[in-house]
Amino acid sequence: MIEGLLILLGFQAAGELLSWLVLPMIPGPVLGLVLLLVFLRARRTVPDSVSKVGSGILQHLGLLFVPASVGVVLFAPQLRTHGLALLLALVVSVLATVAVTGVVLRWLSPDAPTAGDPDQEHSDAN
Repeated sequence: MIEGLLILLGFQAAGELLSWLVLPMIPGPVLGLVLLLVFLRARRTVPDSVSKVGSGILQHLGLLFVPASVGVVLFAPQLRTHGLALLLALVVSVLATVAVTGVVLRWLSPDAPTAGDPDQEHSDAN
């Protein structure tokens, strides 16, 4: 489990370093996740140690939302004032995120059918 944690922290540190040296407009943890994704795609499998750490973190993911919830309560007056603009921004950003995620997933998936592929249309009919 320590090995998996060190791998994840190593990619985060590499992302921070890359952000600090080359791409300061992109947060280090985001670059670290991209580097981890490239590593896992090249490897074509997730190491067991990384899988165990990832599962452990996901089991306690709810704890990470506590500070955000406290912030929402703390800034309630500003939320009342700008609530409609925030709601609109949230809806637009969620729709954009879902659309971009779908496009990237389709682009990265080796088995994704392409639009108008006659072989795919035949296999669906059978």
